[in-house]
Amino acid sequence: MQDTPPSVPDFTQWPSFPFEGDLHVKQLDEPVPVEPPRRGEGHRECTACNAPDEAYIWVGERWRVRAMDRPTGLPMVLILESRSHLDLGDLPNLLAAELGVMTVRLERAIRSLDGVARVHVNRWGDGSAHLHMWFLARPYGRLQLRGTFLSLWDSILPPISEAQWRENLAMVAAWLAEFGGRPLAEPPRIQWQAPSSLTAQSASEAVEEPEEETASVIEAADEIPEAEAAEEPTTEEPANAGTPEEPEKVEEPRQTQVSS
Repeated sequence: MQDTPPSVPDFTQWPSFPFEGDLHVKQLDEPVPVEPPRRGEGHRECTACNAPDEAYIWVGERWRVRAMDRPTGLPMVLILESRSHLDLGDLPNLLAAELGVMTVRLERAIRSLDGVARVHVNRWGDGSAHLHMWFLARPYGRLQLRGTFLSLWDSILPPISEAQWRENLAMVAAWLAEFGGRPLAEPPRIQWQAPSSLTAQSASEAVEEPEEETASVIEAADEIPEAEAAEEPTTEEPANAGTPEEPEKVEEPRQTQVSS
């Protein structure tokens, strides 16, 4: 191999590339003889298997949908997970067929939100052995965000308001519930209190809320490469993957018109 890094590739000149300035390509590390186990492999605990239903916005008999723990830069970032501890290539035929149905349903639900032009569907899986599919919504009209760098832009854009974020989550959960399962996301409640005085609070008395950092796709625990992730204790009992029960036949969706 050459001692000098290769030249910067052409995609750095694309309008969708998020960075500019003097860029350099990193040298490749030597390959490791044995890759480390992901979360949910070997004796490493599986986060998805241990997560309760309450951590998700929608749950069904064989699938669950979760969001980030705080508002994201994109209008919506969601993750579709199987209940069974299986990776993509391990799915039996019936679950594989149902994955296609769930992917289409969730894409349509996210695309029905105001201000969403496209929904990118991604699967990486270098951090966790439990199947999880990412759904990233591109804002309408933001042509610079088109293409393969959308997950990077999510870390750069300022987060949407929490009220809008929670409303979007509730709408997607309700959309999925039209076909079954249980929605767990609720729309934001109106926080209103009658003023004790008609005098407006002065600017000096107002307490500014700290600005929240945006949740990031590339910083998600399920996607952190092992070389960069903190080592976790391996003394815990292995996650109980178990043998998945034979999934029931995929139900045909009811002909329900859901307005956007």
